[in-house]
Amino acid sequence: GMEGLSVSSVLLTGCDGGLGLGLLKGLLEQPSPPRHLFAACLDPQGKGCGHHPVPKPSFPLADVTDPNSIKAAVGKVREEVGSAGLNLLINNSGTTRRSTLATETAENMSLVYTTNTIGPLQTSQAFLPLLKEAAEAQGQRGMSCSRAAIVNISSILGSIEVAEAWEERQDISYRCSKAALNMLTKCLALEYGSSGILCVSVDPGRVTPPLEQGMGPVTEEESVRGVLRLLAQLSATSNGTFWDWRGQQLPW
Repeated sequence: GMEGLSVSSVLLTGCDGGLGLGLLKGLLEQPSPPRHLFAACLDPQGKGCGHHPVPKPSFPLADVTDPNSIKAAVGKVREEVGSAGLNLLINNSGTTRRSTLATETAENMSLVYTTNTIGPLQTSQAFLPLLKEAAEAQGQRGMSCSRAAIVNISSILGSIEVAEAWEERQDISYRCSKAALNMLTKCLALEYGSSGILCVSVDPGRVTPPLEQGMGPVTEEESVRGVLRLLAQLSATSNGTFWDWRGQQLPW
């Protein structure tokens, strides 16, 4: 529908720029914006985080690779949301290293996996109690992003079946980390689904650095609009699935 995504509390990681910042702005521009919006970024004083042309969200400092940082963010969120819990966790923190199969290194593989796969795992584990509280507070309604959900921002480059854009960018470490993130999404869905928490992977179509025309949305605004529209429509049948910004289901 046109009513947009209506969700009481959201934590969004990776808000230092790009898509994270776009999603932050998009959430604040929804017809009924979140009452609590937590933007986790590495540098709250940095370029993206501090200066918004929009109402200022709360900024828990969160390095998704540092369990202590995540724990502190959980504490800050709990202080603000109380027993209502956290409705929506968007794991958007990500990194990439340009590489080919010939130039890929152990260092790249470790670094990218730590941020793109371990980060969302640790963040999801840490926020599980708050997500469970939100699912219970919302009663026995069906699954939705308004009730309780984990959204992992993934990439079609992590789809083993599609194996898109091989000629343009091999980026082994990135592809492997996103394929692993997709498996994590499935694991989270299998484990947390019974608690009423919806878990999905979403490809925002923002291939960075950009490829030629036709690879994903023309603008970041289009991507953000599409992702938020998709999130408003997800339900129990979507648990443990992979979607793109157009609202189309993707093969693993």
